[in-house]
Amino acid sequence: MPGLLRENVATAKRIVVKVGSSSISGDNADQITPLVDALAEAYGRGTEVVLISSGAVATGMPFLNLDERPVDVATQQAAAAVGQNVLIFRYQDSLDRYGIAAGTVLLTEGDILKEPHRSNTRRALNRLLDLRILPVVNENDTVAVYGLRFGSNDRLAALASTLIDADLLIMLSDVDALYSKPPHLPGAVKLDFISHDDPLDSFEFSSSGATGVGTGGASTKVVAARLATAAGTAVLVTSTDLAAEAIRGEHVGTWFEPTPTAMRRALL
Repeated sequence: MPGLLRENVATAKRIVVKVGSSSISGDNADQITPLVDALAEAYGRGTEVVLISSGAVATGMPFLNLDERPVDVATQQAAAAVGQNVLIFRYQDSLDRYGIAAGTVLLTEGDILKEPHRSNTRRALNRLLDLRILPVVNENDTVAVYGLRFGSNDRLAALASTLIDADLLIMLSDVDALYSKPPHLPGAVKLDFISHDDPLDSFEFSSSGATGVGTGGASTKVVAARLATAAGTAVLVTSTDLAAEAIRGEHVGTWFEPTPTAMRRALL
């Protein structure tokens, strides 16, 4: 079986949507409303939806009178503790318009990679979805330390997608798609479709975000996409302002084809 096809996105039973810090914090905090509109549309047609949301540190910074992302761990943790609370309030306030309840799930790497934490995390997420709760997942930045961190929420999203056997992972950022090189450079070409066996050797992907409030970049999305597609989850990379179009299955962003079932079994 080939896995989910691009034209069948609207039929996906379970999707994971990941949004980056810069898309829903600071001057872009108002993007939470249209993002929730898009999630609610999928929820309304019966799709199970998990939201992986960055932004705790960035959202907490103004409350600590910080203009730039702090460099010391303790202040990052303090900003995350404040920001996570505010971030979830903003999501729930918007979800209230649709009568949808959010459930906060904060994870460290060990919660997904190590037993019995892995099984417990899967059970908790599945139960939330069974109860028609919309899980809002983030790295537990307040307590996570080096060696127990995902590195980026792109990787967290990929691991979570494989953990719960999601049909589709949608990764949202400030850029409408992946490009053959950083999109501001001459000759950059938009990548529409990437097959499961494309080595991507001829492309140059940036390793850092554009705004300084997040920790991801195009390269982390490619690595995360490969991780998810190897387990059979299709991946779509696009911008947050195209979330509704992406969730409806419109032809936007960069589509990563999932590895076919037969090939996945051969790799086991």
